[in-house]
Amino acid sequence: MYRISNIYVLACFGTIGGALFGFDISSMSAWIGAPQYLKFFDSPDSNLQGGITASMSAGSFVGAIAAGFICDYVGRRMVLIIACCIWIVGAVVQLSAQNITHLVAGRVVSGLSVGITSSQVCVYLAELAPARIRGRIVGIQQWAIEWGILIMYLISYGCTQGMGESDPAAFRVAWGVQAIPAIILLCALPFFPESPRWLAGQERYEESLDTLALLHGNGDRAHPEVQVEWAEVQEAVRLARESSDISFFSLFGPKIWMRTLCGVSVQVWQQLLGGNVAMYYVVYIFQMANMTGNTTLYSSAIQYVIFLITTGFILPLIDRLGRRKLLLFGSVTCMVLHYAIAGVMATYGTPVDEVNGNANLKLVIKGAPGKAVISLSYIFTGIYGLTWAPTAWVYCSEVFPLKYRAKGVGLSAAGNWIFNFALAYFVAPAFTNIQWKTYIIFGVFCTVMTFHVFFLYPETARKTLEEVDEMFDLNVPAWRSHQMGDKFGEQVERQRQETEKRGSVVHSEVV
Repeated sequence: MYRISNIYVLACFGTIGGALFGFDISSMSAWIGAPQYLKFFDSPDSNLQGGITASMSAGSFVGAIAAGFICDYVGRRMVLIIACCIWIVGAVVQLSAQNITHLVAGRVVSGLSVGITSSQVCVYLAELAPARIRGRIVGIQQWAIEWGILIMYLISYGCTQGMGESDPAAFRVAWGVQAIPAIILLCALPFFPESPRWLAGQERYEESLDTLALLHGNGDRAHPEVQVEWAEVQEAVRLARESSDISFFSLFGPKIWMRTLCGVSVQVWQQLLGGNVAMYYVVYIFQMANMTGNTTLYSSAIQYVIFLITTGFILPLIDRLGRRKLLLFGSVTCMVLHYAIAGVMATYGTPVDEVNGNANLKLVIKGAPGKAVISLSYIFTGIYGLTWAPTAWVYCSEVFPLKYRAKGVGLSAAGNWIFNFALAYFVAPAFTNIQWKTYIIFGVFCTVMTFHVFFLYPETARKTLEEVDEMFDLNVPAWRSHQMGDKFGEQVERQRQETEKRGSVVHSEVV
């Protein structure tokens, strides 16, 4: 059967799984201020709205935990097929929602799919991609998330404007459209190759080598890059075979706990950076900045465009710049931005009973200070898109060795989702009860994560997955890890020279 071999094509189709996440984010953020949604669901208060928003994250947490076990058993490709089917079911349940309980059930089902795809797409792509471009390939998942956010937001905006203020068909059409990307991915997956590392782990060595040749050598098994990758895959599988089947508890063993800490914490910190404030409740932020009606919707769309452009800009550079620089720059800059927004809101904000009829908001910032809050929010989104948004997903897919990878990345994604759930629920009532102090909390998180990244996150860019294993085993200090050279390139060149030498010997013997 025909198999797609171009890694960029595989990444573009595979990361549709990330687009599902983006669709679900803006399928709620676009509607929390829309009259059709508010009238049909009786204007949920901040606590109830927080629960509705967070319900998807609850399902995603369960999906991410289960994904590692399912993926190790059925393979990387099959688990994505399962996730697509679950997503389609979730979209149908949401579009037919008759009350809040019905809607929450649909979001939980969709969340199961997002939990699987968010954790396993990056595993799949990391195992397919060559080391020199692995960062940009895995990072495409985050870009796909952002495309999903923007596309669904624009679809939702069109539905709010094109249908009556009391017509529930507005949000039903938007939520039904969510099924389309899953159908596209479901049709494409039969043409995807299976992960060569998973195949080798199942003792399907011929298929594994053929897949490596397809991906990295145009079908030539003797290609130097294929031979280097194949040797490393065999060694990784050999080490995996020496150990018995692992559980989640094994991820906290003496030789692996530091990797688990890095993988899980980078996902947790990505959430605590404050991206949820910008993504889920952007409409609330702009309403507090005294925007109304279509102006709020336009401004929200601009923010999503900024998010998309900045991540698209950084992806070709993410391997060259390295993970640590991006993470540290992002945490420091976002820390300053959070404190600045808190300062403006505390100094110039006026307490009110409601903002433009929204009783969930108790603070309004008018005039130039309101525009300053909007500008700082735009800058924050741009920095987030440049740094933590793509890099966290790349980093957690790189730190685990083969035998732990599926479960380790699953646990990392679960860490993301449990904090995503907590923050999605927390932010709405926080804007009601503590207003500007919400940003102080996120600023403190950014301060702590800066020190954590500097002292405990080693550099993984431009290293094969097996070289990352060696770096952790040698306990290289994180701040010196960038000094480890690019061994992969050296190995490929050495293999090429050996191949040429053997060819020269054969030629001379024939002569």
